[in-house]
Amino acid sequence: MTELNTVVTWVDARERLPRDGAPVAAAITGRYPADSSTEANTAWGEEFWLVRPMVFTTLHFSEDGAEHRDCFVDSDGVVRLPYGLTRAETVTHWAELPTLPGGMTHLVLGDDVPSALDHAWDARPLT
Repeated sequence: MTELNTVVTWVDARERLPRDGAPVAAAITGRYPADSSTEANTAWGEEFWLVRPMVFTTLHFSEDGAEHRDCFVDSDGVVRLPYGLTRAETVTHWAELPTLPGGMTHLVLGDDVPSALDHAWDARPLT
């Protein structure tokens, strides 16, 4: 059997940042915008802390040309900085993404995909 379980090690973004270009799971904190119909008395909306896949980069240029350093960028191009820096939403912790199911890599390309996928379909979690 193939091991399908994984362990996540969270790193405090105030202490250490990922390597440039690393895809990571990022724990983000901030506040949702206030919804006038449900939060009329709350100016800042509801506080949240959630996990999103992101890429860490040492230099990023937004679509508007703004330069960002040491930041996390999601698939929509939203930039988030490490916790403690001035932003509405910041990254408190990050973790390396797990490898693909049944494998030891994060990426499989081309002709190797069908066999890697077959191997993953045949794998069962160890109990």
